[in-house]
Amino acid sequence: MSDETSILELEDVRYRWPGRTSFGLSVPAFGLKSGETVLLLGESGSGKSTLLSLICGTVTANSGRVAVSGTDIASLSAGQRDRFRAEQIGLIFQQFNLLPYASVLDNILLPLRFAPERRSRVNAPQDEAIQLCQDLGLPRDVINARAGTLSVGQQQRVAAARALIGQPPLIIADEPTSALDAATQTTFLELLFAQSQSHGTTLLMVSHDARLADQFDRVVQMSDIAKAERVTP
Repeated sequence: MSDETSILELEDVRYRWPGRTSFGLSVPAFGLKSGETVLLLGESGSGKSTLLSLICGTVTANSGRVAVSGTDIASLSAGQRDRFRAEQIGLIFQQFNLLPYASVLDNILLPLRFAPERRSRVNAPQDEAIQLCQDLGLPRDVINARAGTLSVGQQQRVAAARALIGQPPLIIADEPTSALDAATQTTFLELLFAQSQSHGTTLLMVSHDARLADQFDRVVQMSDIAKAERVTP
């Protein structure tokens, strides 16, 4: 890791989804330092998605503290959390969540529309998008192609470029390699690590695949940091 600055801090966090049959999660302590790459491993139902929702501020903890770049998520309104997420966190979703009929360029530039501070870090957004595509191994001529026409591997790299543009301090990747074969998976991770390192970005990747462990600075098991609880009345 590049230094000891905390990018993410969770302290005594508890959250329970509403409903008759509810799922709850408690996290006594978990954090990330600036520039480190962390693999978070957990089986289905272990609470990984709930943890990511808490970190991203799509839900707020019932108690405890979740802080990203020193800002307590609970201190922000819903609208402020949306803006803060766009500014501070680059997301790579399992299903990529690209706009299929929009161009690759428009997909990559999309976060900058909602994040003026992130936008201010990019002198020439279109040039930056093209450079990210090249760095991630995409041919230059795909920049104007519709995202829905690309292969799965290419769509994954577009999703990574979208997350990286504007240098957000935290990248969260949710099972981003699950649809790839081993060789493509390795290539993608090498490119993602190289980009994260060049920008000093912290990477948190969530997976159930322990075979990836050797490639990360640190490996964390969900069962070691969180307790999942289910209540059925």
